[in-house]
Amino acid sequence: MKFVHRLGYYLGGFGIGLILLLFFLNGKDASCDYGPNARTVKNISSKPFQYSNKASNFISKQTLDSTTIFNLVKYGSVDFSKSKTEIDSCKIYLIENSYKERDLELQVKNCDSIVTILDIIYTNN
Repeated sequence: MKFVHRLGYYLGGFGIGLILLLFFLNGKDASCDYGPNARTVKNISSKPFQYSNKASNFISKQTLDSTTIFNLVKYGSVDFSKSKTEIDSCKIYLIENSYKERDLELQVKNCDSIVTILDIIYTNN
């Protein structure tokens, strides 16, 4: 069989395989969260949030809403060197992000069923 025929069969099968994959994965929430930052943020984002008094005061002073806080966590970057991940019960993570051109740090306590935002601070003025 000539190379052109083999290439045609290969590309035809590859195309059919892609169409089948798109058909089966269409509408699924498939994601590729393999990195430690992506896995941690996904785990935190999947749980309900509650706020400490310090975080609540910051939110009310800065007039932030829960959607903004959720997006700061979801699209933030976890600083594992400043996080306390050796704790068995509830790990404490430091998530860095920016809001309105100012850098923020969120201290987040991640337990089994709930996430507590412990503190939110601006890192630069």
